[in-house]
Amino acid sequence: MPAVIVDCAIYRDGRRSDGPADFSDALAEARATGDAFLWLGLHEATTHEFDLVSSEFGLHPLAVEDALTAHQRPKLEIYDDSLFMVLKPVLYDDEHDIVTSGELMVFVGDSFVVTVRHGEGAPLTDVRQRLEAEPEVLKHGPTAVLYAVSDAIVDHYIEVAGELQVDLEELEEEVFAPSGGDGGSGSSGSRRGPGPKIRSGSVTPTAERIYNFKRQVMEFRRATGPLAAPMARLAGPGVPFVDTGSQPFFRDVNDHLLHANEQVDGLDRLLSDILAAHLAQMGVRQNDDMRKISAWAAMAAVPTLVAGIYGMNFAYMPELGYVWAYPAVLAFMAVVVFGLHRAFKRRGWL
Repeated sequence: MPAVIVDCAIYRDGRRSDGPADFSDALAEARATGDAFLWLGLHEATTHEFDLVSSEFGLHPLAVEDALTAHQRPKLEIYDDSLFMVLKPVLYDDEHDIVTSGELMVFVGDSFVVTVRHGEGAPLTDVRQRLEAEPEVLKHGPTAVLYAVSDAIVDHYIEVAGELQVDLEELEEEVFAPSGGDGGSGSSGSRRGPGPKIRSGSVTPTAERIYNFKRQVMEFRRATGPLAAPMARLAGPGVPFVDTGSQPFFRDVNDHLLHANEQVDGLDRLLSDILAAHLAQMGVRQNDDMRKISAWAAMAAVPTLVAGIYGMNFAYMPELGYVWAYPAVLAFMAVVVFGLHRAFKRRGWL
């Protein structure tokens, strides 16, 4: 168990107090005094390791199964002896521009809080230290821990959304650059947009980078979207194991979450528009290329036709008996090709 226990402490009147090293004894002491609660933090506990915790704290088997299995959607479930909430913190890899999500399960009871963390996201050390520095908040008991954890995760959502917005603006500039986002002179150098640009010595196509960006936004949406309903429920009255005066604080967290969800929706819409604009640009460029190819083919067709006719080796053909016939035919082909070139140039085909 010590390998998975990140921290275990008793809090009385908003301040951390010394207590038994064993969490079973610490829980018994917190319940005996009535004015204290235990905060037990676990990281990636196995089934065997979590059995003792679930039996000591009286956790519901379904909630225990969710906490051990992970891969859960954000949700809030209320049982007879505890409240169970699932949060999905996100991490943003600035070097590779990848969004990854972890999972954080929070059990809240009458005199305890158990946090179970999966993945590398949402280290709760900073949250615990910040709460310990604010005893006026921490004296509200387990509700203060649930609020602080939710607030920290949702605030980080907004930070990640801001990072993605910066990347999206850079990608947008690249797509609408004169090079059209094809990796020309207008799209190299300082770019740090979504996904590595250079791979195996070649330039990653813009459409692929946009698609990779949409995958990151989708991963982000899986964390923020389903959390709206649980947070709205916490912001309302009548939730067991939640302090009755905490609704304004959870409403503030809910407002931040709505802001994060709006940012995610905006990112997704802009990505769809950028992808559509890029595909339209590709279509226009292909049409330009086809016009150029058609123009050059038309200019090559005239001398090919004339040379083909005079290459049929008939005995009687026009102008074969004149000395100036050969240069005249060459001049005729040159004049026609020049005239076609001027006409295509005027129309913008070349």
